Amino acid sequence: MATTPQVRLPARDRRLQIMEAAKELFARQGFEGTTTRQIAERARVNEAIIFRHFASKEELYWAVVSEQIHSSGRRQKIAEYLASGQSDGEVLARIAETLLMRTQEDAALTRLLLFSSLRSAELSDRFFRTYISECYELLSNYIKAGIERGRFRRVDPLIAARGFLGMVMYHILVQEIFGGERHQRYDPRVVSRELSEMWLNGIAARPVKEARQSGKHSTERARAKELVGSGF
Repeated sequence: MATTPQVRLPARDRRLQIMEAAKELFARQGFEGTTTRQIAERARVNEAIIFRHFASKEELYWAVVSEQIHSSGRRQKIAEYLASGQSDGEVLARIAETLLMRTQEDAALTRLLLFSSLRSAELSDRFFRTYISECYELLSNYIKAGIERGRFRRVDPLIAARGFLGMVMYHILVQEIFGGERHQRYDPRVVSRELSEMWLNGIAARPVKEARQSGKHSTERARAKELVGSGF
């Protein structure tokens, strides 16, 4: 059977061609479920060509992840917003909006990372150490500085950073992975403002400790009335 002749491409273009094919397969089948042979077939190249550009399938995987993350420029934007000197509300809203403005390639990357994390603790750990922990650190340092200057109440900065980013990422997961966007579409700008205000101001009308203390007193008063009514 005749084979389709391979078109000679510059090394950079060939590398990108392989990465594009790998990204589609990784996102659909996961890291372990995808073979280099399948990637070669998808890219319409000989399997040996892959190993001329990438030493291993894992190296190819990280090239795909890194390319996608760096091309979006989100980490750099987040760092710039945190150093911008704008109000806390504006800074947090801009960060949330940056994360929520999604493309189809972003959704593919999310699926790729979820697949890989579920099947390989090593891959998920490396991704966390390489990319996620830096975002947490940037935001937690910002929160820590806000606490020291009296803008925020005293909380664990890292937990607070995880809480804020967790709200944003959960919204993304619900929309992209769990099918939420098929039932309800949201304007990313509106969502970013809402989530930022919820995190920044809280949703309690009073401080939590005050509300708990008030509730305690109400319970004590109710108990006292019961005792009076019973003849004590």
